[in-house]
Amino acid sequence: MNGRATFALLISVVLIPAASAQPVTREQAMRAAIHPVTTESEMREWLARVPVTRDWPPDFAETLKGQAPAFVVEMSTAPGCVPCADLWARLGALGHRYRWQVRTIGTQEAMVRSGRLGLPWVGHPVAWVRPIADPNRIIPIAIGTDHAPNLARNLYLAAKMLTGVKPAVGVRGMSKFTGIVGVPMRPSSNRERN
Repeated sequence: MNGRATFALLISVVLIPAASAQPVTREQAMRAAIHPVTTESEMREWLARVPVTRDWPPDFAETLKGQAPAFVVEMSTAPGCVPCADLWARLGALGHRYRWQVRTIGTQEAMVRSGRLGLPWVGHPVAWVRPIADPNRIIPIAIGTDHAPNLARNLYLAAKMLTGVKPAVGVRGMSKFTGIVGVPMRPSSNRERN
């Protein structure tokens, strides 16, 4: 299963009626879509496999700058999470360039959001766009880190979907999540501390 099929499964719960969802189990989607990494070299290796967006609609920059006051990007993070630091840096640069607010949310909030949307909790990072005035209308834009052009594309598509573009149009364009996430840190046992 490719990334497009995996994302279609994940987002179908959010935006597409159940009748049109693909018959793929969550376990299949998880195996196909999630790439846990612990080092920068592992992350770069996985990112090297991800296609980079090269085509832009004519209203791309105008839309991102014009919609900036209305939306916020929120992402989950965890200590020692290499993809989290990478996504934070990329979103920070995009936020500065297009004047979008970027902030973090806690693990509990991230899991609640994933559950509300029917997305399997995969770890950190996950990023969402939402209207500043409405915390309940959220669009996932990244599961794991990604190339900056792909993240910019997903910001654009999220803004479009939240302002009236038919969800199916946005889903076709956004269906390329990388799933490059950090490995969860395991708490040390008492034996390891001694």
